[in-house]
Amino acid sequence: MSSFLVVTIGILIVLGLIIGLRINAFIALIVAAIAVSFLAADPEPVDGVEAPPVSMKEKLDRVSREFGSSAGKIGLVIGFAAVIGEAMMRSGAADRIVMAFLSVLGVKRAPWALMGSGFVLSVPVFFDTVFYLLVPLARSLYANTKKNFLLYVLAISAGGAITHTLVPPTPGPLFMAVRLGVPVGLMIFVGSLVAFPAALSGILFATFLDKRIKIESLEDKDETTGGIARDLENTEPTELSSPVPLWEALLPVVLPVILISGDTLVDTLQVKDVTAEVIQVDDASLLASAENNPTFRIDLSHYADLPDVGDTVHVTPQQKLEDGNTAAIPFSPNSFNDIKPYTEIAGNPGLALLLSMTLALITWVRWKKPTGKEFSTAVEIALLSGGLVILITAAGGAFGSMLKVTNIAVDIKALFEDSNAVGLTSLFLAFGMAALLKVAQGSSTTAMITVSSMMASFGLTEAELGFNLVYICTAIGAGSLIGSWMNDSGFWIVAKMSGLSETEALKTWTPLLIVLGCVSLTMTIILSMAMPLLSAG
Repeated sequence: MSSFLVVTIGILIVLGLIIGLRINAFIALIVAAIAVSFLAADPEPVDGVEAPPVSMKEKLDRVSREFGSSAGKIGLVIGFAAVIGEAMMRSGAADRIVMAFLSVLGVKRAPWALMGSGFVLSVPVFFDTVFYLLVPLARSLYANTKKNFLLYVLAISAGGAITHTLVPPTPGPLFMAVRLGVPVGLMIFVGSLVAFPAALSGILFATFLDKRIKIESLEDKDETTGGIARDLENTEPTELSSPVPLWEALLPVVLPVILISGDTLVDTLQVKDVTAEVIQVDDASLLASAENNPTFRIDLSHYADLPDVGDTVHVTPQQKLEDGNTAAIPFSPNSFNDIKPYTEIAGNPGLALLLSMTLALITWVRWKKPTGKEFSTAVEIALLSGGLVILITAAGGAFGSMLKVTNIAVDIKALFEDSNAVGLTSLFLAFGMAALLKVAQGSSTTAMITVSSMMASFGLTEAELGFNLVYICTAIGAGSLIGSWMNDSGFWIVAKMSGLSETEALKTWTPLLIVLGCVSLTMTIILSMAMPLLSAG
């Protein structure tokens, strides 16, 4: 059966069960994942060797396996973040941060403050985590203003989503830069130039949606929001006040950002160890080896005393260069290799959020002094609401993985592999393929990784394009924003953490990302013509 047909059937099952029959999203996604798994064709022959057919048992098992894998990747982060949000709300930390925002910008500009926070925080941190950390601020604002909750949520979404797909060191943009040979610094610069006006357009569009779309009364929402909606609706207006110092209130938000971004920064700055091994070579050339000396890298800025052409140098492999050779090719220790084992532990999202949760709970206990029963009940409530989000997002991950099993990415690539993409056509091609993959399997990062690899295989050069390859990267990032729906974990996180129904999320979150993607593509085209950034020579 055609992969396009299987994907279409899976999409129709999800839409039909959730929107048509009002079935819980977790059940709908699992049913769709099982259906797609059964309908997916068996693997293609490899080098003429037929692959064994996939058994019915394996088709069921792989759904469970991918569900568990997705839950393993997001479970701890969601659980800890849910507790952080609850603790920040109960301690007054969220109120204190809102007070700081409002004192600088005023209530009317609070959405801009939320957008800016999301814009900055999503550079080193995944969008999901940023939304978990900032949505308590939106709730606190709504509890005191009783209006514009949708605007607050979409402002966070606009700022967070745009840098997540355009600005390294977020994994997707970083991979694109490396895959297409674009310097990371250039990717950060151009990605930011594209992202900023897109974020501005996003908050303007969010303001438009907030005025035009009336979401269902929060008091009428069902249990799927984990009590968030009713809590919001029943909160009495209060004057914002909090004894918590601003630094202490910000610590649960800032700490994971510092830890996670610190590890990302080390990854970015870490020079992959390239060492020179001088060995006997008949043609008098010097060979480089990265395997024989993994502790050092070579500083090639001093090369004046390298052996003359025609000389034969004898040095035993694995032996460090002797004094004379060291003078010619001095070694420079890579200090980032020394600290990487520590930063990758401290920067683990699960551990970073665990530490942040601990600080948030300490702040709550310090300033509000809850009883033991109040403490345990609040944590249990937070974990219950987080548990539902974990189930739904893990089911969405399983569904997306089953769509990948259909080989939809291969078939999409086949549609474009004969295209002679040059100039502006290549930007639309990259954008379109990323959008197709995003709709088909749900993950923006996967779409960026896959399409950048496909575009790299085309062998495009600056001379053919007329502009720097960095614009291919931003076009792919723009396309990976398009088409967020029920197979995207971000869709469910925004919907469930904010209390929006599936239909309301499709009317707000989905078109918001379409606007972000289209404006990003427009900015990419404009910049590629106005500032092509062609290499010298």
